[in-house]
Amino acid sequence: MKTVAIIVAAGTGSRSGQTGPKQFSTLAGRPMLTWSYHALNRHARIDYVVVVVAAEQQASLATMLPTASHVIGGAERHESVAAGLAAVPDAEVVLIHDAARPFVPAEVIDRLLDALVTHDGAVPVLPVADTLVHTDGTLVARDPLRRVQTPQAFQRETLQRAHDHWTGDAPTDDAQMVRALGGRVALVQGDQMLEKVTYPADFAAAEARIGYETRAASGFDVHRLEDGEELWLGGVLIPHHQGLSGHSDADVALHAITDAVLGTIAAGDIGTHFPPSDPKWKGAESGQFLSHARELVEARGGRVTFVDLTIMCEAPKIGPHRPAMQARIGELLKLPIDRVSVKATTTERLGFTGRGEGIAAQAVATIRLPGALA
Repeated sequence: MKTVAIIVAAGTGSRSGQTGPKQFSTLAGRPMLTWSYHALNRHARIDYVVVVVAAEQQASLATMLPTASHVIGGAERHESVAAGLAAVPDAEVVLIHDAARPFVPAEVIDRLLDALVTHDGAVPVLPVADTLVHTDGTLVARDPLRRVQTPQAFQRETLQRAHDHWTGDAPTDDAQMVRALGGRVALVQGDQMLEKVTYPADFAAAEARIGYETRAASGFDVHRLEDGEELWLGGVLIPHHQGLSGHSDADVALHAITDAVLGTIAAGDIGTHFPPSDPKWKGAESGQFLSHARELVEARGGRVTFVDLTIMCEAPKIGPHRPAMQARIGELLKLPIDRVSVKATTTERLGFTGRGEGIAAQAVATIRLPGALA
């Protein structure tokens, strides 16, 4: 069966407290819409994903998901779903998902698709835990009630007929349309991760649900001291009778930190991204290397939280330049100075650093990265 996921993302999110549509607002380091898109797109049983947006949202979508297929939605949710269905005539199974539910566990998708073997549709649900009352104070029995979530899965032909024959008020749920046509809709176990983001406080609650992991990695670099070169250390130009030799500005401190940051996401080393064989990096300012590494972490929804740098040399003295180095490294990594540790040591005149032939640097970087759903 060809299975297509349709993400409904054309709403304005007026209750979210965000400056624009909430589905394009940042959640755990990246736009909310990208969370559900990637979760659905990488699932082995889903062939591709279509996003339904408003006409004026196309530029925003192209910026955050440049390869995503999309169609223009309508003023009401059911009109947007209909536009999505029209865009996937070859699909046999469709999943309809609201962009306001960013985290989509793979297990829920599997339960939905498995249920379609014997049903026309399937929806994830959770039991109601709170006591419920009518506005007149009358208690409502909660045992038979369930909270409905998305994505909802359907035989495409059945859902198309349900949309074609619907004559009631604007529906907020596709399952009710299928039931109205006599279709059988299964209820499968939902997940707390699928909670909807509606109000301002929901953003913090969503970030708390996803959880984070802390990672640390180290970096090490060495450069030779030579006459006629400028000495750049930690992004700061230091007066000295010699400088470090290298293809770029040879900032051994920033190179070590860059490798440490890249290591936290297993993204290779500085030479992988900025090969010394490429002439365009000759004399390049090393701050751009560190900024690139930080941006790669941010693209994963993470952020750098702390760096610890040790510079090994006999001269020059590092202490007088430490505050400037902390400030520059903090600027490049978007960190306050108290999260940037800069230390220096000698090697007791042992080895190449002890002989004044070069400078070495070692760094450790710590990052916070979203958990398994990232």
